Amino acid sequence: MPNTFTQIYIHIVFAVKNRDALINQDWEDRLYKYITGIVQNKNQKMLRINGMPDHIHFIIGMKPDCSVSDLVREVKKS
Repeated sequence: MPNTFTQIYIHIVFAVKNRDALINQDWEDRLYKYITGIVQNKNQKMLRINGMPDHIHFIIGMKPDCSVSDLVREVKKS
């Protein structure tokens, strides 16, 4: 049987409470690096992260051994 490769691409959006513009440009780069670190520590691949003052988008290449809900829970609680 040949080897199997699976890659799942997930687009996640986090909105700030009440869509207030709370993400300041002075520290948004550090926030993106922090979220990227969490994703990488869960052995997933951050493909792209960006956002606006009221929300963040990121696209992840996920392995099938991790559930989306577990990964999002880790990002949100951190």
